[in-house]
Amino acid sequence: MQRHRAAILGGSGFAGAELSRHLLAHPAIELVRVCAKDHVGLPLASAHLNLEGRSALVFEDLPPQEAIEGVDVVLMGLPPGPSAEVVQAIGDRDVRVLDLSGAFRLRSAEAYERWYGPRHPAPDLLPGFVYGLPELNRQRLRGARRVASPGCFATTVELGLLPFAQAGLLDGAVRCVGVTASSGSGAVASATTHHPTRSVNLRTYKPLTHPHTPEIVDTLTQAGARDLSLDFVPVSAPLSRGLFATSFFEVPAEITEERLRCLLRERYRDEPFVRVPAARLPEVIAVSGSNYAEVGLEVGEVRAGRRPVAVFSALDNLMKGGAGQAIQNLNLMLELEERLTLEDPGGFP
Repeated sequence: MQRHRAAILGGSGFAGAELSRHLLAHPAIELVRVCAKDHVGLPLASAHLNLEGRSALVFEDLPPQEAIEGVDVVLMGLPPGPSAEVVQAIGDRDVRVLDLSGAFRLRSAEAYERWYGPRHPAPDLLPGFVYGLPELNRQRLRGARRVASPGCFATTVELGLLPFAQAGLLDGAVRCVGVTASSGSGAVASATTHHPTRSVNLRTYKPLTHPHTPEIVDTLTQAGARDLSLDFVPVSAPLSRGLFATSFFEVPAEITEERLRCLLRERYRDEPFVRVPAARLPEVIAVSGSNYAEVGLEVGEVRAGRRPVAVFSALDNLMKGGAGQAIQNLNLMLELEERLTLEDPGGFP
């Protein structure tokens, strides 16, 4: 099997840990460089204890032109601005790019500015990226050169609602609450991720203004949703990893519960990393540490000619919501078996 030389940029955080762990075990990848602003000159295990003895690589702090030298694939866990600088440095080189930031997920530079704050660092590069949700864009991802991996909240909500958007049943308002783990805030502690506070608390942040909102609306609209509006409230929870979303919408009274359940089962029947549990609703613990997502639903009684639906979706924010999905995308980009290194079922945290 041909081996592709890969570099991870922004590799000292939690996403970098999962990317490194999987790429070091990947039969078609040779991880040759891991760059970061901290731990420079120290082995990977200085930041990622589980990699002790697994690699002789050390963290390097290199400018973009040097960081991409001699590699076939670049995976970036960087902020949007530095990500754009790397893509600009690559230019027309034969280097595949997989970006985990929000820089290239939205199709519009104006939408990016509205939801992320600053002006887009490289609007001319937006059309060249494929949105990396394999369950929607698998064919476009095969052989792609540049991929924007989705956000963790976005992946969770999209997987829950995608079957109904594609069936033409997602029409109008959707309301969603997403509960996330502390690792989603990064490896550097802050006042809101400090364990003594986080472990006994629930708090919302960026309610109705979270930047994954337009990403979700964009994706589901492309899939078939009509006149979609999304009210999204994220909540920080006392978990170290995992994400759980509850999404509410309504369908006409004539749409039966059995049809809705059938849509969910049939849509994901052949998907390698999305499960629809038969005897329970999704749970974070069932997917923790794995690249699997779970989806399920409950249906309420008809009121005023409309039937309420609650869709539940769960995944590991660092895996299917982050680095795991990036590896899944990388496998598709390189036209490899999509499940390579990703079939570990995880386990109790």
